[in-house]
Amino acid sequence: MKDMKNKVYIKDIAKYAGKTITIMGWLANKRSSGKLHFLQVRDGSGIIQCVMFKGDVSEEAFETADKLSQETSIVVIGEVKEDKRSTLGYEIGIKELKIVGESKDYPISNKDHGVAFLMDNRHLWLRSSRQVAILKIRDEIIFAIREFFRKEGFISMDAPIFTPNACEGTSNLFETNYFDSKAYLTQSGQLYGEAGAMALGKVYVFGPTFRAEKSKTRRHLTEFWMVEPEMAYHDLEMDMEVAENFISYVVQQVVKNRKEELKILERDISKLEAIVPPFPRITYTEAIEILKKKGNPTKWGEDLGADEETIISNEFDKPVIIHRYPAAIKSFYMKRDANDDKLALGMDIIGPEGAGEIVGGSERETDYDKLVERIKEHKLSMEAFEWYLDLRKYGTVPHAGFGLGLERTVGWICGLPHVRETIPFPRLMDRIKP
Repeated sequence: MKDMKNKVYIKDIAKYAGKTITIMGWLANKRSSGKLHFLQVRDGSGIIQCVMFKGDVSEEAFETADKLSQETSIVVIGEVKEDKRSTLGYEIGIKELKIVGESKDYPISNKDHGVAFLMDNRHLWLRSSRQVAILKIRDEIIFAIREFFRKEGFISMDAPIFTPNACEGTSNLFETNYFDSKAYLTQSGQLYGEAGAMALGKVYVFGPTFRAEKSKTRRHLTEFWMVEPEMAYHDLEMDMEVAENFISYVVQQVVKNRKEELKILERDISKLEAIVPPFPRITYTEAIEILKKKGNPTKWGEDLGADEETIISNEFDKPVIIHRYPAAIKSFYMKRDANDDKLALGMDIIGPEGAGEIVGGSERETDYDKLVERIKEHKLSMEAFEWYLDLRKYGTVPHAGFGLGLERTVGWICGLPHVRETIPFPRLMDRIKP
């Protein structure tokens, strides 16, 4: 198409007031009134109303516009006119209209559809204004994540997808044949991040992770993205401080740069504006006391589930950091509290508004013998962890890190009821298509 180099993106329309321009996109909606056609055209950067007056175009062009169906791809040539009723402040008076690709019987109409139907048509559902807004916010979050770590002197480091072992046992991992041996799809890049921290000081791993949990809750995906910073010469207190600064930065960048998208989602921005350091911090023991006062039966030593996390988070208007969990319910690599060996120097950050756990982290065990003992206690393969144990043999240092789940964070910031809308093509226990 000859006009493609000269196209104007809808988001930049204000620069072309009074000028004749070309936009290329898809028909989102249409209505007609006598001698007028009102076409809502989207191009990925925005949506604008294009008005066709019968007297301004040929009879053929007017009839063509009358027959346009939803999601037909079109080229519009017209004059940019000021329109104070428009969210953009402008509309386009159409002079020419060209059809690029017809769209017959588009399955997703403006009426309500069931979730199963929309998920089956996820490849088309992505075109809706709501889904576009979510994906733009997801993009903003990803950019802010990388920007924060670059500003703080972290080095991006990629970890492998195929691993010979798991961080926390293999019961929830996807197993696959790897030539003459077995491998697992990674559940975390943390162990490799620890190796990177010993080389580069501060690193972060950012990539897809996989969990074969047979869970159908609104917070779980089988494939999701996680960002995992790892820092040499850091303890638990420093770990928590980095995490709260990181979360606050990401949230405020979204508030600053994606107001229109948050508006489309009808998100209460005031709740996001309140996400600034410091976050409230409570011990696991204090968390159990809160639950007891609220009538929850969870006993000391038991893990906190979604219901317990929600009860605790409702006590605060910011994410709350819960630290020093019972070591028995935490991972083998977590360092124990020097004042109480029953406690692990671990922490979770629970998001407000029912977001659940968005961060899990800890100070890592540095003692070689203790780590060997805990690998055995957890019945993990000593051979698979030989390389990891080397990190304690050759210049071990205090170090800490955490992991943040991207999709739960997107869901929280967007105010979504289910994690399935937070990723372009969600993978759930009962869904692997499209």
